[in-house]
Amino acid sequence: MPFFKYTAMDSSGANAKGVIEASSAENAEDLLAQRGFIPTGVVETSGPDGNGGGGFLTDLSNRMQKIKPQDLILFTKQLRTMLNAGIPVLQSMDVLYNQTENPRLKAAISSISADIKSGGTMSRSFAKHPGVFSDLYCNMIRAGEISGTLTEVLERLIYIVEHEFKVKKDIKSALTYPIVVVVALVVAFFVLIFFVLPQFVDLFSKAGIELPMPTRVCLAIYSGLSHYWYLALAVLGGLAVAYSAYVRTEQGKIVRDGFFLRLPILGPVFKKAAMARFASIFAILQASGITVLEAMDILTGTIGNAYIANDFRNLRTMLEQGRGLSGPLRTCNSFTPMMVSMITIGEETGNMEEMLREAAMHYDYEVEYAVSKMSELLGPVLVAGLTGVVGFFALAIFLPLVELMQNSMKGL
Repeated sequence: MPFFKYTAMDSSGANAKGVIEASSAENAEDLLAQRGFIPTGVVETSGPDGNGGGGFLTDLSNRMQKIKPQDLILFTKQLRTMLNAGIPVLQSMDVLYNQTENPRLKAAISSISADIKSGGTMSRSFAKHPGVFSDLYCNMIRAGEISGTLTEVLERLIYIVEHEFKVKKDIKSALTYPIVVVVALVVAFFVLIFFVLPQFVDLFSKAGIELPMPTRVCLAIYSGLSHYWYLALAVLGGLAVAYSAYVRTEQGKIVRDGFFLRLPILGPVFKKAAMARFASIFAILQASGITVLEAMDILTGTIGNAYIANDFRNLRTMLEQGRGLSGPLRTCNSFTPMMVSMITIGEETGNMEEMLREAAMHYDYEVEYAVSKMSELLGPVLVAGLTGVVGFFALAIFLPLVELMQNSMKGL
């Protein structure tokens, strides 16, 4: 929707100005009137910052501006605090609109406020901005609305967003060294193929010696990349486009996320993180009095892994048939034995919420420990790979040199 710069008078007669998002100038005036303002001027502008001279590029820049996790955490904390103090949602959104500095988040808040005033629910209003608020965020808001425990849900949502931000930061830090090793591996490959190996090709040809297998393989790679590099780029580009299109489909997401869960070192981290999210959100839903069937619907959209979400759909079908939760969970490969055991004990003792909270705390610790060890595990593997590639090219070059030296010695 476009943005409009406005000037207006408030109920006390004081002048006010700002920027509002609306479908038209008339709609902007209506929204201002609903907020208690008397519009004196409404002019369309290019973006939420009110600078009208930027045109399309300025508007595109504002819309593409990234929402930092810190901005989202601060917004959620402020919203929780105001709702806890008994301030109405619309008034809270107006305060947050004036305090928020990020243009994209500011525009989203304005749109959400307008939607709520028009009779929309909070969760649906938030869901209209998927680039700002994730499925997890919107579904948690929905859970709070259904259960009437919005402030409690926001409290847990703050923890989840902060915790996942920390986990992602730790994973990024843990992967820094392995990424450097991989880059070094790729650079070493191309340097040896295009700069080192050609220096010896003529020498080996003139000597008339029989080239060993490593050398013939390297020469074949060099010849193929030298003469058909454009085909290689076209194939790689085509594969990238095909992969991007496939993972946009539901089946593609399931296959991709299932593959990630089966990776040797990263897979256990992803699975433990999913278990921690599942247990923490399910505990909140249980405490809020939401039925298991409704919880499965919400968890499907919040788990963050399409493979596990597909298991939730199958679980819901079995639950509709009147079966318990622990039994169907045993048929799902994506759930760990410990999680199934904790839920089984929770069902048998009638203390599901406490068991889920214990499981969430356990897997939070497991994720932190696994991330701290991930760099130690990946480092030696990648170093071994780098050593293997460099060693292969070294054999490709030095084996013919050794044979050449032996032939020269025989000639003497």
